[in-house]
Amino acid sequence: MSEAAPPAERIGLARIFKAFFVLGATSFGGGVVAYLREALVVRERWLDDRTFVEGLELAQMLPGLNATNMSVYVGERLRGAPGALVACLGMMLPGTIVVMTLGVLLAENAKAWDVSSVLLGVGSAAVGLLLQTTWRLAKPVILDAFDVAIAAATFAGVSLLRLPLPLVLLVIAPIAIGCRRPRGATPTGAGAATTAGDGDAGGHS
Repeated sequence: MSEAAPPAERIGLARIFKAFFVLGATSFGGGVVAYLREALVVRERWLDDRTFVEGLELAQMLPGLNATNMSVYVGERLRGAPGALVACLGMMLPGTIVVMTLGVLLAENAKAWDVSSVLLGVGSAAVGLLLQTTWRLAKPVILDAFDVAIAAATFAGVSLLRLPLPLVLLVIAPIAIGCRRPRGATPTGAGAATTAGDGDAGGHS
């Protein structure tokens, strides 16, 4: 995978913290990928779609939440270690505050709130956002039937067969890498002519 160059503009740490603080305060559940793309690719334009997918792949491979891993990845690209730190803090702080506050409120008012209906509504919205984002991200990276087959096999292994993700990756990843590995190009044109000339010269000596 090609590594895109970080933005030429020097992004302030306060701006990075603010962007991820807003993300942490407004993103929910599985739909967080949609919020991340909207903020980082569309609004801030710190990443393009291909670089976003590369970062998301890395975030999913590492332990921890995808959103937190992405904040570290983007913050480090923008401002190195300080950027990674403030981005991670910005991403985690709103959730920490909200969860602690809701925990206290739910403990005191659990019987008065229809909590299950609220969570069902939020979950449905998150699924819709995630499907839309998956479609947008798939278009630039799924190029042919082989890519579709790899994606379908991964989905089937994890979602339908309920296999552990590391096991699925251990099987699927070597196949995908092997089939997509760049092959050595056959010399053509001037290079081929030079090779042929050298062979003739060697034959005449």
